[in-house]
Amino acid sequence: MSDDAPPIRIYLSPPDVGEDERKLLLDAFDSNWIAPLGPHVDAFERELAEQAGTAEAVALSSGTAALHLSLLQLGVGPGDRVMTSTLTFAATANAISYVGADPVFLDVDPDTWNLDPDLLEAQLAADAAANRLPAAIVTVDLYGQCCNYDRIIPLAAQYDVPVVEDAAEAVGATWGNRPAGSFGTFGVFSFNGNKIITSSGGGALLTDDTDAAARARYLASQARQPAPHYEHTEVGFNYRMSNLLAAVGRGQLQNLDDKVARRRAISRRYREHLEGLPGLAFQPVDDRGEPNAWLTCVTIDPEVAGTDREGIRLHLASLGIEARPIWKPMHLQPVYADAELRGGQVAGDIFERGLCLPSGSSMTDDEVDEVAAEVRSKLRDA
Repeated sequence: MSDDAPPIRIYLSPPDVGEDERKLLLDAFDSNWIAPLGPHVDAFERELAEQAGTAEAVALSSGTAALHLSLLQLGVGPGDRVMTSTLTFAATANAISYVGADPVFLDVDPDTWNLDPDLLEAQLAADAAANRLPAAIVTVDLYGQCCNYDRIIPLAAQYDVPVVEDAAEAVGATWGNRPAGSFGTFGVFSFNGNKIITSSGGGALLTDDTDAAARARYLASQARQPAPHYEHTEVGFNYRMSNLLAAVGRGQLQNLDDKVARRRAISRRYREHLEGLPGLAFQPVDDRGEPNAWLTCVTIDPEVAGTDREGIRLHLASLGIEARPIWKPMHLQPVYADAELRGGQVAGDIFERGLCLPSGSSMTDDEVDEVAAEVRSKLRDA
């Protein structure tokens, strides 16, 4: 945006904090548990595991750290291949690169925007025949909608390939009767500032394997051995969450249901205003799951709408309203230009036409109505 652009007054997904977070943060501060770890970290882990329906949760500095530790614990390393969706944030692919493995990007299903199970099935069969199965599959629950785990989990089990569920955007979502983060060997949450709940920065690794959770805590604490001095027999990482941030996260988690309900209400309100208008379509919803509606996303067909995604985005920006393009697929990112790719046309088209609308749980109905009206004003014959 230019220097004379108006200040942003309606953000895409700002933090939504209140008295609960303040009370818990001051409790942590007043107790002098400022350094990493502490009672709020322990409590946050218990509460996260309960919410996700897993035996364990490990509170970490980021969702990216959780992805990294998940792959490390699966033994993924140099020369291995890891399948994942091309339509995702860079952290998914970067974690694969951290362990020296090679990402294999698969296209998405146009009916969900998540990893295409048919393409996954075909690729696993081809890789099995060539004796080059991947070391892991990293699924991505895009914009808060879970993948088709009815297909993906049995497929992975058939070929004995472990699954890491990147549910960074999906806290509070469900597939069937199970919460996001509970599928696969490991699940991953993110509590970045723009997520549905935030601890300012942070993430979590989720698992039913108590030994794996213990090792994740060990590795995330610089792999320090239980000795009175600092003893290290392997390389570790500075990945643990601080007690202060865990206190904020606990306050957010207490109000997760309310935040999810509000985001779903915002999504419904956008649909009431915009659904069925020429050239505009919403991210499809698979009714076998219930998304958390982290972000409400639409696509714009310029030939029908009379404008394109950028036209609408820039119009909103001129009014101080923040909207962003859909994630640019990994196979189109210069850093991964040489990676293996299967398909890509669907994800590429969604990126070219896709726009994320402001969806924060603190948005008022009037603000949603304003955004919808401004989007509608740019559509031909709306």
